[in-house]
Amino acid sequence: MGESLASKAHSGDTWTSALIAYSCKPRGRTVEAPLRTTYRLPKMKELAALTAKLSSGDGIHSTAVSGLQWIRLSEPHLQLPHVYQPSICVIVQGAKQVLLEEEIYRYAPPQFLAVSVDLPLLGQVTEASAAKPYLCLAIDIDARQIADLIAQSGDASWSRAEVTSRGLFVGELDAAMQDAVLRLARLVETPRDIPVLAPLAMREFHYRLLTGPYGPVIAQMAIAGSNTHKIGQIIRRIRTQLASPIRVDELASMANMSPSSFHQHFKAVTAMSPVQYQKKLRLTEARQLLLARGTDAASAAYRVGYQSVSQFSREYARMFGAPPMRDIAGIRSAAARGA
Repeated sequence: MGESLASKAHSGDTWTSALIAYSCKPRGRTVEAPLRTTYRLPKMKELAALTAKLSSGDGIHSTAVSGLQWIRLSEPHLQLPHVYQPSICVIVQGAKQVLLEEEIYRYAPPQFLAVSVDLPLLGQVTEASAAKPYLCLAIDIDARQIADLIAQSGDASWSRAEVTSRGLFVGELDAAMQDAVLRLARLVETPRDIPVLAPLAMREFHYRLLTGPYGPVIAQMAIAGSNTHKIGQIIRRIRTQLASPIRVDELASMANMSPSSFHQHFKAVTAMSPVQYQKKLRLTEARQLLLARGTDAASAAYRVGYQSVSQFSREYARMFGAPPMRDIAGIRSAAARGA
């Protein structure tokens, strides 16, 4: 999932509580993603019970099953920015919303949030309590598994031309996908089965995802030459060379697109221009550096590619609600009060 400090926190980590208590200021959003009518499926109760049992305390909990994490929070929180990696977030109790620019994506059981490319989002748990905490399973999407399954199926329809889709959507668990998620989650209670059965269960999960109603969108992230795949490759390059300046013509050439076509497809996937996208990644990474390494604002700014500390401070304050050192001081103060 995301790479923010909050997403790397473990149970009982005071930094997690601090980030929940001292987050960025809420922002209004005007566009809401349409959702279908939902209904509860019987096996969601078992998924919720497993998640509650195996995630002691608030935070994000790794499991012995590679690519599977539990998430638990016992109270709502303000908008929390971090970078989501390609994953499926299956919510089994409570409610959450994520914001991408001016779009709102809300989900609750038996829904899931699908992220197909690395995206800087604002996440906000909206329904949670100590008696009934927010519970979620996060499962990494492996594009190589998707590509292998497409090749094995021999179905040429996956490779047909597609309309470039947004890099995230809200879906609903059908019976087959629910069974696959449950089998994956149950393995956590039988550690000796994990080396043999986890790869099979994870492959089944990807197969159900691919062959379900959202398969055509998921397939495009793995099909070489598709617009979504091309944009995904450019996004990975931006992330790995975060401090380097953006040259749109060069990126467009790498994607084998004209500059105007590249800009159009990039914005279709991310809701941002390449420059806006890089700025959000830089500011999120800078906040990580300030929190985790105790560096100063100037060092963090230069580390992520800013040449002007004053520009960095202005843009940081617009995104997080306060200048860098005041923001970090507030988080540390909240952590000290919660310790």
